[in-house]
Amino acid sequence: MSKNVLVVLSGCGVYDGSEIHEAVIALIALAEAGASVTFAAPNKNQLHVINHATGEVMEEERNVLVESARIARGSVADLAAVSEDGFDAVFLPGGFGAAKNLCTFALEGSDCSIDPDIQRILKAFHAAGKPIGAVCIAPAVVVKALGDVSVTIGNDADTAAALTAMGGSHAPQTVTECHIDTANKVVTAPAYMLDAPINQIAVGIQAAVTAVLDLA
Repeated sequence: MSKNVLVVLSGCGVYDGSEIHEAVIALIALAEAGASVTFAAPNKNQLHVINHATGEVMEEERNVLVESARIARGSVADLAAVSEDGFDAVFLPGGFGAAKNLCTFALEGSDCSIDPDIQRILKAFHAAGKPIGAVCIAPAVVVKALGDVSVTIGNDADTAAALTAMGGSHAPQTVTECHIDTANKVVTAPAYMLDAPINQIAVGIQAAVTAVLDLA
């Protein structure tokens, strides 16, 4: 039976939104597995806008949902209007948007705050026993929302320590692996938290997608 998966985006672009490679790899893996996808994003302004050619902050405002529509090819729901009903799983690509727009982990580490709608969504999926997938830095959002879950962001000691301080636990993994917290149905993979070529990034994300769908 085809699975219905909610994919939560956080903008468009590695430095201020969803990491595009990670999102596309996940979408290809979901499509190849026969899953149906619905996109959602917070309808609010980004923390800031980055010039991806220079890495500098730009003096302008952009909306997270509007920017996410670039990846979604137009159709993206307001996260505030979405629930877990009708979905079998939820998946979060990484990128700094996850740690700036879905939560503030990039700025405040273990003392970060979280967007109330992504917190509500993750808690609802978890309470319903529906699997949660997250890659790159997005596992920080999951830990902030749920607390005592086991995730991976690769092998960065400082980030792992911050996740532990938030109540989670960390399992080191290589770029081609994913980590499965079976008890909580949380699946994570390092992706671009590790310095690796896109073909290796794809292996880990594809493994995470497969695990999420298997748990659904």
